[in-house]
Amino acid sequence: MVVGVEDSTIRFELTEWIMEQTDWIGDTYVSTFGWDVLEDIVDLGPRLGGSEGELRAQRRVQTAWEQASVRDIDEHTFDVEGWSRGDSLIRLRAPREVELECIALPGSPTADRLEGEWIHLGHGLPKDFASADLEGKIAVARSDVPDWYDRWMHRREKYGLAIRNGAEAFVFANHVEGSLAPTGSLAGGIDVVGDIPAIGVSKEVGAQIERYARRGDVRGRIDIEADIGEATSQNVTGVVGPETSHEVLVGAHVDGHDISQAAVDNGVGVATLCEVARILADREDQLETRVRLVGFGCEELGLVGSQHYAADHDVSAIDVVVNLDGIGSGRNQNIHTNRFDDLRPIVEEVADDFQHPVDWVPEYVLHSDHWPFVWRGVPGLMFCSESNTPGRGFCHTTADTLDKVDIREIREHAIVATRLIERLASREVDLERKSADDVESHLRDQGAFEHLDRSGDWPY
Repeated sequence: MVVGVEDSTIRFELTEWIMEQTDWIGDTYVSTFGWDVLEDIVDLGPRLGGSEGELRAQRRVQTAWEQASVRDIDEHTFDVEGWSRGDSLIRLRAPREVELECIALPGSPTADRLEGEWIHLGHGLPKDFASADLEGKIAVARSDVPDWYDRWMHRREKYGLAIRNGAEAFVFANHVEGSLAPTGSLAGGIDVVGDIPAIGVSKEVGAQIERYARRGDVRGRIDIEADIGEATSQNVTGVVGPETSHEVLVGAHVDGHDISQAAVDNGVGVATLCEVARILADREDQLETRVRLVGFGCEELGLVGSQHYAADHDVSAIDVVVNLDGIGSGRNQNIHTNRFDDLRPIVEEVADDFQHPVDWVPEYVLHSDHWPFVWRGVPGLMFCSESNTPGRGFCHTTADTLDKVDIREIREHAIVATRLIERLASREVDLERKSADDVESHLRDQGAFEHLDRSGDWPY
């Protein structure tokens, strides 16, 4: 094939750029730096927000950053409602006397012999709640939505609907097979403890309750033990790159749910953040804008750490937020740009650089650490990956363990994320911020108002 001069120049420039990157890319492909962090934090014990395990994991991140020559490493502590689980159990007495396994959802109040009629709401769509008499009863809803429904419903929206319709307790039934009871936070804002008791049950237990409900009335009780009190959590920060008045903020949440190793959600995100820190610290001369690294605390209890950070800092100095969350579900990557459309060509450019599968997703993502910045108008993207299992898959269950993670994911995600961050830190990139009115309008267009309002998270 005959190639024109212009085409030859383009091809030569692309090859030249790739050739210039071979050293750091090659180093990353054989690096165990991030993987070593991941192995350590999953073995440090449960790291639910406000726990000693979370603090130990944050200390391990700081050690990694020190080894990578990250500057100005610091801890920013904040108060949080502490919650730790005890035993929980379902005891049905109609239509059969049976004990069923369950786990408390984080932030659930205690329940001592809370008894009532159980109402199974199927998928728990808004119309299901509206058509049921839930006053003084126990509401049961599946964790998924039907294929024909126009949007996903977060657990906290269904919990909020149960409260609004007078339920005494809420039961969240997984839709993923494997006897895996799901966990997840309940309250809105920076609160942790919810208004009514709530438990998670496996798909199999949920199906058993649904089968009983088809026969007639289901009655029984819930017992929940939990310790609730004052606690502290922290965000850890560090800096790479030049001292500039503006910065690119790159973060991942260090905490994880206490029922598992939390390897996918979000141990692998932390590992990738540490690998990116190592690369960027070694390539500081490629950065034209300061990059601030943040290991957020208490994300799983309701974005508490990132909410505190956004409220306590001048967000006008942040050009863009890059959030590494959910990147361990597979090797192919999704990047959510939260309706900041001028991020799209940068994402596509990076994907082209590596011929690596990266899908651009334009909609707002409402339940991760970029969100407290995005609703304030700061451009933000969430870097995640395509899940190999339906829905959340193994995340938020006991099966979120290290064997679900591949070291190649950390290496490849770190390479793509590093290139993306370097592009975002370039002076030639000028991202448009949004006004609060613009974000609010887009949220309503996306159908997010009802969801955020019901879950107690509407920010305006």
